[in-house]
Amino acid sequence: MKACFMGLGYIGLPTAIIAAENGIEVIGVDINPQVVEMTNKGEIHIVEPGLQELCQQVVASGHLKASVEPEVSDVYLIVVPTPFKGNHEPDISYVETATRSVIPLLKKGDLFVIESTSPVGTTEKMTQLIFSLRPELKDNIFIAYCPERVLPGNVIYELVHNDRVIGGIDEESTEAAVGFYSRFVKGTLHKTNSKTAEMCKLTENSSRDVQIAFANELSLICDKAGINVWKLIELANKHPRVNILQPGAGVGGHCIAVDPYFITAEFPYESQLIAKAREINNYKAFWCAEKIEKEMLKFELQHHRKPVVAMMGLAFKPNIDDLRESPAKYITTKVMQSHNNADILVVEPNVKEHKVFKLTDYKVAYEKADIVVFMVAHKEFKELPHTDDKIILDFCGINS
Repeated sequence: MKACFMGLGYIGLPTAIIAAENGIEVIGVDINPQVVEMTNKGEIHIVEPGLQELCQQVVASGHLKASVEPEVSDVYLIVVPTPFKGNHEPDISYVETATRSVIPLLKKGDLFVIESTSPVGTTEKMTQLIFSLRPELKDNIFIAYCPERVLPGNVIYELVHNDRVIGGIDEESTEAAVGFYSRFVKGTLHKTNSKTAEMCKLTENSSRDVQIAFANELSLICDKAGINVWKLIELANKHPRVNILQPGAGVGGHCIAVDPYFITAEFPYESQLIAKAREINNYKAFWCAEKIEKEMLKFELQHHRKPVVAMMGLAFKPNIDDLRESPAKYITTKVMQSHNNADILVVEPNVKEHKVFKLTDYKVAYEKADIVVFMVAHKEFKELPHTDDKIILDFCGINS
């Protein structure tokens, strides 16, 4: 069996590697020549524990190779981004472009799967596109939707062991997709239709967003009331039927911070709670930036000099290098733009260099800073010595 993965990003690359490790001949396709070159050398362009070694193995064995062009295969997987256009309206043009690029290669008996997070009905739209250009393929190929549900930092384990939801455009397509994923997934494969599978992905992350919004709203209330929100949540969670999540500097990543908009864009009147949760989580990042700016002004008035501020963390969650939709990145940018001449040290231990921010070693930044802003609970930060001679703004529970 040969599988063509369209997209070698945070999901496409690990999935391609795991599939190749399980004996599937994989061609990984990406529009970025540098990603293709690195992959063919057995190198990965993302930070993911254990993935580098696996990549080297499957490239050396010949089970994985990368290219900028798709090749004739038995299975085609669409694993490309789905960005926004306008006012948080999902843009499926990448999915459509990737689909169009493989349509000429499709043959009888092939399996076509979309993994990209997509608005409800996207799989059906791509089905119509395929059959409009290749009408002879109708009833002769299998088409399905199977969303990923992995946690960055633990991707290798979760790709194999997590349950998957698989929805075909018909029962035969569902069964064909189940047959493919069963070759490398040990978790249970749950069968449904494509629209339900699409909605399931959006529902999972919207649910998390709503729960985090409750925690973030609590943190705003507690700040005003003079209550330690971390201790409050710890105590409230002693109740056997209460499980409040932890607040943070907002919500980031290309799932929880994004997927709710796929629902609100299509069902604006029906999704009011989901929409409000998005507002709260976006506001939390704005609130954090305002809090930092007020503390900087207060310091300057008291000490008659501008403070040295350490912005600790840029990733959207602890111990990864993924900066997509990161509230910490937004907060840092806002503070820097509001204080052009301020001495601001930007820290992200999981990234070697950044095109916009000049990065500082976390120990150096912590030592130099008057104000330390913890935005991401990276493990390195938890090892820093406690000191009373700095102003600590903890938005992620480092010291809780």
